[in-house]
Amino acid sequence: MAQLYNDETPKHEAATCFSLDYPAARAKFQAAIRYRKGTLAAYPHPSAFGRHGEVLSVDVGVIGPKDAPNSLLVISGTHGLEGRCGSAAQVGWLLGDGAAALPAQTNVVMIHAINPWGVSHGFRTTENNVDINRNFVDFTQPLPENPHYQTLHTVRTPRDWTRTSLAATQAGLNGFSEQVGPAALFDTIARGQYTHADGINYGGHAREWSNLTLERIVAEHLPASRRVGLIDWHTGLGAYGEPFFLCFNEEGSALQSRAADWWSAQRVIGQKPLGVERPNYTGLVFHGVQSFLQDRPLCGAVVEFGTRDGDEMGKMLHLDRWLRYEGQPDSATYRMLHADLEDSFVPVEMLWRQKVLDEAVRITQQAVDGMGAWRD
Repeated sequence: MAQLYNDETPKHEAATCFSLDYPAARAKFQAAIRYRKGTLAAYPHPSAFGRHGEVLSVDVGVIGPKDAPNSLLVISGTHGLEGRCGSAAQVGWLLGDGAAALPAQTNVVMIHAINPWGVSHGFRTTENNVDINRNFVDFTQPLPENPHYQTLHTVRTPRDWTRTSLAATQAGLNGFSEQVGPAALFDTIARGQYTHADGINYGGHAREWSNLTLERIVAEHLPASRRVGLIDWHTGLGAYGEPFFLCFNEEGSALQSRAADWWSAQRVIGQKPLGVERPNYTGLVFHGVQSFLQDRPLCGAVVEFGTRDGDEMGKMLHLDRWLRYEGQPDSATYRMLHADLEDSFVPVEMLWRQKVLDEAVRITQQAVDGMGAWRD
């Protein structure tokens, strides 16, 4: 696989960078790191296997000096199947000119498929149905509460997947919204919950393997880093094919201003997902990396690429859970619905993929340039 890419490879073509499954995505990532003469490290999953029985691993590629004081950390696969887009974004930038000429005192650390089970099996969560983007909480303390989740749990977890059951789900959500307002509805749906292991946006009852592995990666690959940037690639939120930024640096802080300098204030400041106030997200990967770095500054964002509209993506979250707990994997219906789920988060349309890839390479380079200019 070291020869998969060479100087004649079409660098920013969607077909070059996107993959149809986890093994191909992993191979492309590894080959792209080798093409850039970077270093590779693998963190194999101790117990889970992929959809085709393959070994699962979080792979880390580093280009630039290991002891660089400035590091850009780029993560794919936090929400499993979305990693097929994040992987392409990583490969696309690695093949381009920016990766060939890093700024002085800067390196780029790429984490490929932090949730490899989800990437391989085509689900957002881990093998334990845990959303690792809600898993970075202190499990020695009382867990965050989501007081309205119980009200919506049954509504959002139908036993059947039919037009009738979907209409009942939508009616229940509409009724809840009429009582508490759309902002409270979205907060209940998205903030995370720690009470229903078979539910949606479940944050878990203990640290997931991916959580522990991320801490190990930060310790082993960022020990000399004094300043860290972060891009966590996601899909599903925002306008079709357009990036949507969720910066979790403190509102009005110098770090938030720095992120706005990289990507523009219009994209970073005051962003409202689905047009309502941002939910009170708990246990985010961003906060996990921040805690692992201790007192070293972290600047960056979750970057989403929009696919379908908000109501449709809400259904896809329900479908992700339904396939895990109610579907029959050997049935034609299951296969059709699972294909729809995967397309909803990473559309097969090549126009979408090319547009997203071009934008992702540009966003990454803006962050690299920003890291190169960052001084105390």
